Amino acid sequence: MNYVIIDIETTGGNAHKEKITEVAIYKFDGQKIVDQLTTLINPERYIPQQIQQLTGITNEMVADAPKFYEIARQIVEITEESVFVAHNAAFDYNFIKQEFKKLGYDYQREYLCTVKLSRKLLPGLPSYSLGILSEQLKIKIENRHRASGDALATVELFKHLLDKHDGDDLTDVELSEVLKGINEHLDKKTLKSLPESAGVYYFLDDQHNPIYIGKSVNIKKRIYTHFSNKSSVRAIEMKSRIAEIDYEITGSELIALLYEAAEVKKHKPQYNRLLRRSVFTWGLFATIDDNGYITLSLKRNNLKNGDALVLFNNKKEGEKYLHTQIEQYELCQKLCGVYKSDSGCFHQQIGLCRGACIGVEAPEEYNKRVQALIEHTSIPKNSYFIIDKGRNAAEKAIVKVENGVYKGFGFAEKELIKNFEDLHNIVRPYDDDKDIRSILRSFISRKKFQDFIYFNE
Repeated sequence: MNYVIIDIETTGGNAHKEKITEVAIYKFDGQKIVDQLTTLINPERYIPQQIQQLTGITNEMVADAPKFYEIARQIVEITEESVFVAHNAAFDYNFIKQEFKKLGYDYQREYLCTVKLSRKLLPGLPSYSLGILSEQLKIKIENRHRASGDALATVELFKHLLDKHDGDDLTDVELSEVLKGINEHLDKKTLKSLPESAGVYYFLDDQHNPIYIGKSVNIKKRIYTHFSNKSSVRAIEMKSRIAEIDYEITGSELIALLYEAAEVKKHKPQYNRLLRRSVFTWGLFATIDDNGYITLSLKRNNLKNGDALVLFNNKKEGEKYLHTQIEQYELCQKLCGVYKSDSGCFHQQIGLCRGACIGVEAPEEYNKRVQALIEHTSIPKNSYFIIDKGRNAAEKAIVKVENGVYKGFGFAEKELIKNFEDLHNIVRPYDDDKDIRSILRSFISRKKFQDFIYFNE
């Protein structure tokens, strides 16, 4: 098996906002380095002073260095058919993946983290930082906090870990919990090659029947969570029955949810819970109190609480949304359940609430603004396409709603977006129902899509 030991230096810690300033890649065949790529990279932005002090890489040093797109092909070629290895691998891998994403390329490699491997194979050490591990194992680091120096130290650490594991497949060590108790017919290579993209996944039994269907913005990460779950007999039993895994990449979370909804209803897998409870766990609900005011509250999304105005993946997401609406529609904190008091809410005390909480503002006046919010959360009754990201950089996902009724979804090349006739033709028909409307309502009210185009039949 071939490995590529990688280290990068960057302008900061956020892979979505910052850029790479240096990369070092050493191709390792398990015994020796067989190829390498080391270079500074022009990040096309200023390197903060504290980063310059830490790495020693200055703006002057990278001014004439190649930009990432100029070495992208070399990175693809040297890392091809190799396991990506790094110390705190998620950091390096996500940065490189993001750089490629900006170029319209979906970079995916199986990766290993030497921090996680060291914790499993070298237990009991005071720290698993590269510096401390190198000190413990007597590995000399040249040019600390430079890509080449840290990568070469990681090569030596990786050699030690290979020896510690008697030369077996180290990728199995990191996946030990995932692989434990899997069905004998499930090829572990299937698990290792799963995509890290948004989409729908299928767990099939040995008769090729779907026993569970799910969606995720990261298929691989979500499936690994399933396979590591020991919290219930049901979860363990399901894992033991999975003989095959299939998936459909959607690119868009919205499309994944819509497709999952249709597939669950079509196949009725044994291990799926009620769809409306498995998709979103929290919702915003409206009731009328004894004084005639419409009150809003965040509650668990279940049958007992009825139909939600907007649904959320978690409570924190719901709280953020509700606070925004309180400000936008000048609603009462107390009547929205975010302020507990026997008197007025905090906003009323500082003049931001019109006094519905103490009876100063009449229910009829207050409820007009709540009704405006409720109307905003409903699905528009006209005809439109919702445009979202596609399965790759060259396409877009299309959702069609006609006269307020969901018609289906499809994928179109970017240049076809302005041609309504083409968009109508690429949409694959799907049924409308209550679950679909909940999904659309939540995405539309929170504007979780890229574009919105009205059309008239």
